Amino acid sequence: MPTPARRRTDPRPVPNRTFPLDGPAVPENGGDVSVAVSCPRCGGPVRAPDLMHTDSRCLRCGPVPPLHVPEHIGAEIVASVVERITATAAPPGTPLWCPWPLPPGWTLTGVAYAGDDRTGVRATAVACAGPAPLGGGPADLVFVAEEPGVGLGTRLAGLAGPDPGPELVDALTDPGPGHPDHVGQARIRVAGHPTPLWLVNSSTDRSAYAGEARGMWLHAIAWPASAGHLLAEDVVLHDLTEWTPPELVYGAPSPHLPGRA
Repeated sequence: MPTPARRRTDPRPVPNRTFPLDGPAVPENGGDVSVAVSCPRCGGPVRAPDLMHTDSRCLRCGPVPPLHVPEHIGAEIVASVVERITATAAPPGTPLWCPWPLPPGWTLTGVAYAGDDRTGVRATAVACAGPAPLGGGPADLVFVAEEPGVGLGTRLAGLAGPDPGPELVDALTDPGPGHPDHVGQARIRVAGHPTPLWLVNSSTDRSAYAGEARGMWLHAIAWPASAGHLLAEDVVLHDLTEWTPPELVYGAPSPHLPGRA
């Protein structure tokens, strides 16, 4: 099972660093970047640290790393999130997994990260969209990399709890092909390595897979449920913090990253 990645533990803020995504949110037509901040576990509001609390906290979930979701997407937004990740973590940091090359007709539709200057980035998400693999309209995919206990991947999957461990226990005791209770795997390549993802229970409007890569949970959530068949194809995940392809194509912002899933 994943173990926590190395992250920044110095309680002091990162000195003399500014990021384009910093600062208060502004109206969508205000000419700047709006950023929605919410709880990664439930999508509810998050209170910033104060004199009584050193952690950001959700009234429902307690201390959480706040989830930051830019309301627009483009090369500048991706660059800012990459800078945030690399500035607040010891190498290798939290990966920002993106399919590359993108499947034909697909676009990058969103990025997000959970964390702050005190703890560093503890989770990331990348959303993309394109034609459904079996036809019938558009599809969406979100890939989440996170430390244990963050809870973003399970929320997007529609699962209870912060981690997919209980679901994976059932998947790992799968009786095998040919059995009526057999649960299939998705085999993708992550940073050049074959990586299995196991199908876990999810809300009926989506399909969700979970596994491990670089010592962190890796989630893949697809809307509609049939879009999960895309993971049976030759999908390769690349870490955008190592290199961001200039040929990336951007689409309309994903509806699945912000707010309640």
